[in-house]
Parts: sequence; structure tokens; C-alpha cells
Amino acid sequence: MRVALLSAAVAIASVTSVAAQDITAAQRDACKADYVKFCNGTIPGGGRIIACLGKVEAKLSEACKKVLAEAKK
Repeated sequence: MRVALLSAAVAIASVTSVAAQDITAAQRDACKADYVKFCNGTIPGGGRIIACLGKVEAKLSEACKKVLAEAKK
């Protein structure tokens, strides 16, 4: 369990895209639960986490949907 949480924290910390290079702690926090629920096995980098979250956008929390929309700009 600890390893999974640490992995998720590292993955969330490295969520980036071309448009959102400087993701804030608030943005990470907004998507943390959604990442764990829907994209836990996704390897960070190259926009893979953003892409994964985008595939399940309809199921995301409202806060994470806002972060995702900002990342797509």
C-alpha cells in the first residue's frame, strides 16, 4: 500500500504537458484521487497521464476537469 501511494505521489508530481509545464500543488491535489482511481498504472512523462485522464474526462471530479482543460490549452 505504501509503495502504491508513493508511486502515485511521484506520478502526480510529474504530471506535465506542453501547455502545463509548471503544475501547481493545488492542481496535483485536484487530480490526485482521479489519477489513483482511473490512471494508476500510467507511467508519467510525455503527456501520458493527461491523455489517460482525458479518456475518462466525463468521470473526473469537477476540480480535475478544470485542471485538464487548462492543460489542453
